[in-house]
Amino acid sequence: MLENIKAVLFDLDGTLVDSMWVWKDIDIEYLGKFGHALPDGLQNEIEGMSFSETAVYIKNKFQIPDPVEKMKADWNRMAWDKYTYEVPLKDGALEFLDHCHKNDIRLGIATSNSRELVDNIIKVHGLESYFSGVVTGCEVEKGKPAPDVYLEAAKRCCVSPENCLVFEDILPGILAGKAAGMKVCAVEDAYSLSQKEEKQKAADYYIRNYYEIAM
Repeated sequence: MLENIKAVLFDLDGTLVDSMWVWKDIDIEYLGKFGHALPDGLQNEIEGMSFSETAVYIKNKFQIPDPVEKMKADWNRMAWDKYTYEVPLKDGALEFLDHCHKNDIRLGIATSNSRELVDNIIKVHGLESYFSGVVTGCEVEKGKPAPDVYLEAAKRCCVSPENCLVFEDILPGILAGKAAGMKVCAVEDAYSLSQKEEKQKAADYYIRNYYEIAM
């Protein structure tokens, strides 16, 4: 899997950290403040969208009166403690990061989450020295499944796309990595388990956890 790979790029939620459950809780609480129940399928509708794209979508869909920037600030505040105290790394992720770091494989993150929360996760787990390029969907023109965020992460790692390996847990992210011309490994996550076959077909590799990678 790592042959000819000079950079490994990770999605964050559901891929590097076990955090997808956080956002369902937040969606229920946030929409409840405005008198809305969380509709079935909403999280599928916003998969791959950047933090800003998601805020615009939610604002329009539910007629939220608050400005988009306030919505994003509220979500960051609601998620902060959970990301600080309740969100672990995925099984085997730290060992895999260590292996890449020791073997001069550059590491990057390409996430649809906010800059505040990704920086918090990196700090909480002591990973500041690991990553060469961290990019959020808000920093590029289009969110996933467009390749923009992965191409920018590769650029910040100073590595050509063909020498990058992407780890992703959702289909739009897998498609983004493939559209960027990169190899993609799908990561199993409870949130996207119903998409397992689609993920396996779209990706080059599939793992249940990072311990499965030969190192």
